[in-house]
Amino acid sequence: MSNSISLRGSTKTITEFFEYSINSILYQRGVYPQEDFTTVRKYGLTLLKTHDEELKAYIRRILAQVHKWLVGGKCNKLVLCIINKDEGDKVEEWSFDVVQFRKLDQNQIELPQEVDENETQNQIRSLVRQITASVTFLPEINNEGNYTFNVLAYTDANAKVPLEWSDSDNKPINNSETVQFKSFHTNEHQVGAQVSYRY
Repeated sequence: MSNSISLRGSTKTITEFFEYSINSILYQRGVYPQEDFTTVRKYGLTLLKTHDEELKAYIRRILAQVHKWLVGGKCNKLVLCIINKDEGDKVEEWSFDVVQFRKLDQNQIELPQEVDENETQNQIRSLVRQITASVTFLPEINNEGNYTFNVLAYTDANAKVPLEWSDSDNKPINNSETVQFKSFHTNEHQVGAQVSYRY
């Protein structure tokens, strides 16, 4: 029983992290106007969350499905792509890799020691700070509302995929640089993050 509780708690933590990360990236990169966001306190930080009802509903719908996949151990990566509407080209890709410990071959990998919730929250805080600070090195996106975003989920072959999640060919960014961020882990999962951008 406790296993299922800790899995659900871990999944909720990750889904919540995705929600704040997506909001933060869309704000930081100017994909949506600043006035569409409002400040909230989370992880001991001041973060931004959209109050645009349509965008909120869209993100919530994506994450409800991702949450289901995570609970079933079916999702191993979430990718947020920022796309230039005029050219149709991807200019940035934010990847979040998810490892579920119980699915790993225990002989091949050293599992992390038990972590308590405070430690996980500290790790998330460090990672969110890195994502927020990344605007200092990422190339500026020339912004006149010409950008949109797309979220891709990498799932197991046997995962049930709703119709609105069509298969997508995730082409690499030409001449890209990649920056690796910190990771965080719960007792059930590890989540790592990186950003690739057109150099």
